[in-house]
Amino acid sequence: MKRIVSLLPSATEICFALGIEDQLVGVTHECDFPDGALTKPKITRSKASEVLSSREIDELVRSQLDTTGSIYELDLDELDRLRPDIILTQQLCTVCAVSYDYVRDQAARLATTPEVINLEPKSLEDVFDSIKSVAELAGVKEKAEELITGLRQRVENVRSRVAGLRQPRTLVLEWVDPPFASGHWIPELVEIAGGENALSFIHAPSREVRWEQVQDSQAEIVIIAECGFGVARQQQDVECFLSRIGSATPQVWVCDGSQYFSRPGPRLVDTLEIITGVLHQELRKGFLSGFTTNDVVQIQ
Repeated sequence: MKRIVSLLPSATEICFALGIEDQLVGVTHECDFPDGALTKPKITRSKASEVLSSREIDELVRSQLDTTGSIYELDLDELDRLRPDIILTQQLCTVCAVSYDYVRDQAARLATTPEVINLEPKSLEDVFDSIKSVAELAGVKEKAEELITGLRQRVENVRSRVAGLRQPRTLVLEWVDPPFASGHWIPELVEIAGGENALSFIHAPSREVRWEQVQDSQAEIVIIAECGFGVARQQQDVECFLSRIGSATPQVWVCDGSQYFSRPGPRLVDTLEIITGVLHQELRKGFLSGFTTNDVVQIQ
């Protein structure tokens, strides 16, 4: 049985969804789903404080990336004690996890010399491939096939339900101060959900945009889903957004970016269903009924 350390909340969720949580011996401080992840040893911590404003966090992140290459610290003594055979990490985004190069360098010094696996999805199909990769490493390939089949069926259900419906212009912001328009898998999910992206970077990194671009995007629906933040934490940024959009009056929704939009794991299909319910009033009851105001809430 392989001993696995996950440095990604999404990879942790994949392990639990595949039923290999007994092989998971260590996780990050951000791995909080499902509940079983909370019982695993934590081997990272963040240098950012939760009391900082979004603007202050953005400035801290930029400064840390310039000087140390990461905003996270890795407990090397604990990692060595856990004696992993496999470390799951990524080099897609240095803001989201410990630097890949740093992890690889440190892993080479461990007694077990674990294999460092880069999970770097940019699309929904890439996420399914990540599930397959983890399953193959753990020797449970058949479980991946079953899991992915179920997820694909839910995706196709969305496609069939939105076929022929009007496609509202949609803007998803992954950060507000300063504004970052969505990238990677999110624009794809908007399209599958029957929306038209007003300003996005499909299968590419999210990036900062000007407020003039936000105003000129003519978005009918704006979804604020900030990376790493839940609904309650984002309330202060909603006021910032509303003060900057001028006379534009789109529908504004706030979603749990931490749990759904920022994690390329099995629950990305939950994210698709959330977006579908937000974009189409006639489908709202069916697609949003399983979520609470801690997951998604309409502001205006």
